[in-house]
Amino acid sequence: MDAPITDERPMGVLDTPNDGRALHAALGGVVYARHPVRTHLVTAADDAAVVVQRYVVDRADGARLVAISERMVAITQGRSYPMDTIRPARLARLLVRYVTRPGYGIGLGTAETMQLAIDEVGAPRILLAAAASALTKPFGVHGVFYRVAGRQAAAIDGPTSYTIPPYNASATLGPRNPDAAARRIAAALGVPVAIIDANDAGCAVLGASPGVDRRFVQRLFADNPLGQAREQTPICVVREVAWPDGEEMPAEPRRRLTPP
Repeated sequence: MDAPITDERPMGVLDTPNDGRALHAALGGVVYARHPVRTHLVTAADDAAVVVQRYVVDRADGARLVAISERMVAITQGRSYPMDTIRPARLARLLVRYVTRPGYGIGLGTAETMQLAIDEVGAPRILLAAAASALTKPFGVHGVFYRVAGRQAAAIDGPTSYTIPPYNASATLGPRNPDAAARRIAAALGVPVAIIDANDAGCAVLGASPGVDRRFVQRLFADNPLGQAREQTPICVVREVAWPDGEEMPAEPRRRLTPP
């Protein structure tokens, strides 16, 4: 049974962390506050730039960065599909038998998400990725399939019981032209923007506006402060904050080896 949505926090930029997550993190001796931003349920009828402006513009001054979930951007681009509308072909049904699901989600572990990957990057590349994975897995080398299939295939999200309805029964592609999307949102907001694919295994930066240090963003969101369930916080405002002298510094973000 799906868990009920119990988060009754207000919409907008929050000064408290998501449940089980940390608000503050330190990198290179600098402390950053990573404010989750709670929004309405975003749909294909929304515009990503308008959503970000609506909830962030009053708190954007002095922000170091605004990070946005790739899933939110993709949904506004109409790239989320109910599972019962996807028709997997024979190749997708064959290949999915050999997929090991990651511990933090579905990935390409269903015939439907595998079909989306084939449609997105092409059958030849998926077949090459499957062959490379089959050759290297006996030697204990993992993750080759997604490295060969590419970022767009790896960014595909499948349905999970802990996702907010109706997306708990949908599969979502990665955003189209994520760098261009990041530039457009940054221009509207006046703050650097990164579009991230974060989960409890780490963070990848799919798109960024000019001047954004992608490696910095990956490290800062390695512990997935936006959460992995129904937090409804697809945006994060990052600020540098002064830390009181004599108090222990927050830890550097690290991925969760075992998802909660």
